[in-house]
Amino acid sequence: MQTCHLFSDGILDYHERTKHHFNRNARSLGYLDWDTQPNPFRFYEGCESRSLPLLEGDPLAGHMDLYKRANNAPKQFALGPIAAFLELSLGLSAWKGIEGSKWALRMNPSSGNLHPTEAHLILPEMVPIPAGVYHYDPYHHALELRATTPEGMWSAFLVHFQTGGFIIGLSSIFWRESWKYGERAYRYCNLDAGHALACLSFAANLQGWKVVHLNALSTADLETILGFDRTTWPGLEAEHPDLLCMVFPNNISNRDVPRGLSSEMLNIFSELSFEGVPNRLSSDHVDWETIYETAEKTRKPRTPGNMHDYGTPPFYEAPQSQFSAAQIIRKRRSGASFDPRAQTLSMEHFLATLDKTRPRDGGAPFDLELGETNINLLIFIHSVEGLIPGLYFFLRNEADGGEIKRAARSEFIWEQIDGSLPLYLLAEGDVRQDAIRVSCHQEIAGQGAFSIGMIARFREIVTQTPYRYPCLFWEAGMVGQVLYLEAEAYGLSGTGIGCFFDDPVHEIMGLTEDCFQSLYHFTVGRAMRDSRLETYPPYHHLEER
Repeated sequence: MQTCHLFSDGILDYHERTKHHFNRNARSLGYLDWDTQPNPFRFYEGCESRSLPLLEGDPLAGHMDLYKRANNAPKQFALGPIAAFLELSLGLSAWKGIEGSKWALRMNPSSGNLHPTEAHLILPEMVPIPAGVYHYDPYHHALELRATTPEGMWSAFLVHFQTGGFIIGLSSIFWRESWKYGERAYRYCNLDAGHALACLSFAANLQGWKVVHLNALSTADLETILGFDRTTWPGLEAEHPDLLCMVFPNNISNRDVPRGLSSEMLNIFSELSFEGVPNRLSSDHVDWETIYETAEKTRKPRTPGNMHDYGTPPFYEAPQSQFSAAQIIRKRRSGASFDPRAQTLSMEHFLATLDKTRPRDGGAPFDLELGETNINLLIFIHSVEGLIPGLYFFLRNEADGGEIKRAARSEFIWEQIDGSLPLYLLAEGDVRQDAIRVSCHQEIAGQGAFSIGMIARFREIVTQTPYRYPCLFWEAGMVGQVLYLEAEAYGLSGTGIGCFFDDPVHEIMGLTEDCFQSLYHFTVGRAMRDSRLETYPPYHHLEER
């Protein structure tokens, strides 16, 4: 019997009102107003813009080099490696076109390909750019200089962090998602921030660097550091600061890196003059007030810096991909439909995929240290060789096992599949229609090898520490990015599913209250390609100018 209570006001109220149900969806406009479709690219007009070099050849790193820190020697912090880091994390991967319409794809996935996530960097002086605060412009693969930082700031930086490196921050433009998804868009913005975080961690690893969350900082600190408190935003197009991360050599222990900034550094940032006018993204907007109210309620206070030990379980042994790490990153796509006739995945590849979603010290991407592991996986298995179709559960945090079992249906058998991994069979049977039904009747959820519902420890976290509500979605997005890359590694495709019927998913598990909630769905299968689509190189538009 669960001991938590039903929903109350505040953030829990937002989560409840943005659930999809069989008889009604979360509030949205109900149609796409193409006249106000947001520009997917943010530019700061009037800033000095510095073009970055594109990779002439990808790193030679292999599949497991995405995950294992020790496999990659640290490169120096120079403009070339930083450009490569950005290209392989947040840069463009291709353009697609059909019947005169053309759109860009990026390394980092996004709900509806709307890309609410923006990146800002705080860089030391390096030839040929000055030390400063920069915005990353993926359309031009360029850095826009918003503020120069004095030499004293970098002296304070080195004293404080005791290592070289730089800072990267992520922000979200809520309007980009709410244009299509209405009130539920706040969820999707945070999922996309999680996708981007995992992308940063993987790309950093290929440069011999690692990324760690500066979790002591407050939302107000982020606004000061990034100059958002001194920026005039058009309409409802402000960037909401999500988080800052430190990027440093992978031979430095996470424990040696402070999780905040010194008062001296914060004072320097507060005195900077920021340049550039944010471009207007849409001619008009719809104000989904509940999104901005919820963002205010999740503002983070300044807190002690938290570090977390995940342990170092060995990776599950399975044949590595034939593709290089960079190839896997570059060819990531969201499948639009899967071939249900394909026998799509072997059991060893499936188990290796699940294993890579487990946090471990010294392993990307979860050693970024968002905190305690809160996402576990409800799995609908359709076509995995060696596994009976049915409903399964994977404990990314085994400490949650007892509480989840008590909350779940009493008839589940909880039969462990492999002694080395916490994967359990709950019930045998064909669950394709169940997966389709709860995923907003989207057939793709039942066409592939498996689909997943990400079940988060919820009420306790959201009521005690409201600012961690976005963190739950960040973690889910990071899991999703691992699933995307592992699907590509084995010749398949993944698709994130943000549209699902929340409470019917809980009913399948037997979760009757809000101790646990499903935050994100995902499916993996063999994609059926649309032959009508044309593909263009990612930066062909720069060559054509």
